Amino acid sequence: MIDDAAPAKHPSESPSAVCDVLARLDDIGNEPRYVGKLSAHDNGMLEVTGFAYPLGYSGRVIATDGREISAEVVGFKGARTLMIPMVQDAPLRSGSRVLPYVKSNQAAVGEALFGRVIGPMGEPIDGKGPILTTESVPLAGQEGNVLRRASVSKRLDIGIRALNGLLTIGQGQRIAIIAGSGVGKSMLINQILDGVVADVVVVGLIGERGREVNDFVTRRREKKDAVPTVTIAVPADHSPSSRLKAAYRATAIAEHFRSKGLSVVLVLDSLTRVAHAQREIGLAAGEPPTMKGYPPSALSLIPRLVERAGNDSESGGSITAIYTVLADGDDLDDPVVDSARAIADGHVILSRSLAEQGIFPAIDIGKSISRVAVDIIEPEHLEVQLHFRRLWSVYEENRDLVLMGAYQAGNDPNIDEALANWPRLIEYIKQKPRELVDMQTSVAQLTDMFSP
Repeated sequence: MIDDAAPAKHPSESPSAVCDVLARLDDIGNEPRYVGKLSAHDNGMLEVTGFAYPLGYSGRVIATDGREISAEVVGFKGARTLMIPMVQDAPLRSGSRVLPYVKSNQAAVGEALFGRVIGPMGEPIDGKGPILTTESVPLAGQEGNVLRRASVSKRLDIGIRALNGLLTIGQGQRIAIIAGSGVGKSMLINQILDGVVADVVVVGLIGERGREVNDFVTRRREKKDAVPTVTIAVPADHSPSSRLKAAYRATAIAEHFRSKGLSVVLVLDSLTRVAHAQREIGLAAGEPPTMKGYPPSALSLIPRLVERAGNDSESGGSITAIYTVLADGDDLDDPVVDSARAIADGHVILSRSLAEQGIFPAIDIGKSISRVAVDIIEPEHLEVQLHFRRLWSVYEENRDLVLMGAYQAGNDPNIDEALANWPRLIEYIKQKPRELVDMQTSVAQLTDMFSP
């Protein structure tokens, strides 16, 4: 079916209606639009006829209550187009019209986004009116030369003593924060954003509780000297397509500011829920489940997202990416955990045992690593780091022997040293939620306490 002109709507007085009309005008061109027809709806998957658009494009399905429900093309079945709706409980019926929305694969970018909270389609959800931007970039990013990815050569001050001193993060590094549920991932992310030194922060809250989204936005607004922040939020009760769109949009916005030569910090919380969203879509589209029920597209999505971050040698900008990864059942061999750990430039493991003792941030130093630290810190700093890690490792390996009383003091000087220094190791890692420790102070305290 071909529609030569989109039906016009009268703009209401609400800013959202004005934005909707402007979006419609963007869609209207000199060429006719192909309008599809809903022919089947099975397990959240829409089958549409006459919708001749490629993968990744979106349409708007006219519901029986008059709403226009966004849906994204995820596959094809013969001549039919498979689409995932953004709203799963909408009243749809067979024969409903499906209008194209070809601008949906673009992300509006610009400084007008600073301080704003937007949804997966770029719509403002903070009640501050429309966002007036003049530029847009592809959601999926632009394929570039791998040689444009510059090496990590500068330290990035995070404001967390344990990270600055022991797991030093570089500008343009990709870090995975891995933990089970309730171990302090969100608390650590908030603490990092309070102290990070950057030009722009882009935060994607994917599949979080609605309360946590509101708490995060409130905390950012209360901090008057905060870095300019763009927040993309999709709560857990939204459709899998919405969660995917939000992750792509956050990454695309970060890429834009990097192309301007800025130092960007991208936070995606959480990468696991993005993979879960792709798993739902893949299984609904007929992909075969592989490891632990994940179809191939769910695991291949992780490197596609992570590899878009990093330093750009051409513009001089950088994206330092921090991804939280939920270890289901505290399983560090979960496929998503393993994929993220393999592709990232380092990982921070949060320990449930430390969290249960009230030690926050509950960073397990022995299992965590920064793969670029050796290239960006001084030899003296590296020596103290290695000494700290050795004491930590010796204590962890022999803790059970000590607790059972099977070890007698004086038998091994390394164990004796680790036992004597354990309280100081914990003291160095512990940090109050609102406390910030800069890079220089973190390194100085580490050197004073553990210089071999």
